[in-house]
Amino acid sequence: MTDTHAGSSLLRTAVLAAGAMLAFAANSLLCRLALQHGGIDPASFGSIRLVSGAITLAVVVRLRSAPPASRASWLAAAMLFAYVAFFSFAYVSLPAGTGALILFGAVQVTMLGAGLRAGERFGPAGWFGLVLAIAGLAYLVSPGIAAPPLLGAAWMAVAGVAWGVYSLLGRGVADPLAATARNFVRAAPFALVLSIVFAASAHADRAGIALAIASGALSSGIGYVIWYAALPRLSAMRAATLQLSVPLIAAFGGVLFLSEAITPRLAVACVMILGGIALVLTGKART
Repeated sequence: MTDTHAGSSLLRTAVLAAGAMLAFAANSLLCRLALQHGGIDPASFGSIRLVSGAITLAVVVRLRSAPPASRASWLAAAMLFAYVAFFSFAYVSLPAGTGALILFGAVQVTMLGAGLRAGERFGPAGWFGLVLAIAGLAYLVSPGIAAPPLLGAAWMAVAGVAWGVYSLLGRGVADPLAATARNFVRAAPFALVLSIVFAASAHADRAGIALAIASGALSSGIGYVIWYAALPRLSAMRAATLQLSVPLIAAFGGVLFLSEAITPRLAVACVMILGGIALVLTGKART
């Protein structure tokens, strides 16, 4: 009976984790799909994504039987807004897989850098992995025929740094789902101000609006609900390792749904960045 229960729990965790990774990768696909043909402008996409995500998360937290109190931070909300805004503007020009890889690499380098500053120590393999990951990012955006647009890559790197800071600010929160819901609510007014600033270039068709709502309500809102349901059953190492799959899912999703190509540069950079981060995570787990 115990073995059956354990097996059922393991399967549930695996399904939840896989669903969350698919949802997070879908954000890149939905944003790129909405923006590549001009169905919506990036400011409107970001605003709709944040507002729909805030509504979804607020409803989910409200429906819980005993929603505990949770802190919200204006700094965290500002970082969340910065991530969504720069993410949206970056995908005007970046392919889905390339954008996801730059985002993920910048997030992890930011968090690893914060760890080093706080006193964490890496072994030789960890240092090699960190240097390899940074070199992979540099190679991906270095000048050349297959290089991604520099401005788009810069916007996505800023989005990654913002998300890394947001993740660091959220460490130790007792109820991360409720905190995320409140941060989405606080970030929504920032996004509306952004839309006002770019009102002259605002436009959206039905498909663009639907994709933005799907990104906010489903890929972001429900994605976080699923992820936080799986997270208590995952070790920190497994949770971090699982996230290595997000850029790969986004890249293959770009091939299947957006007719994007996996270039040799992207493939090599992917191995360098994800392999380097895996080395760092492995070294930290052993320590």
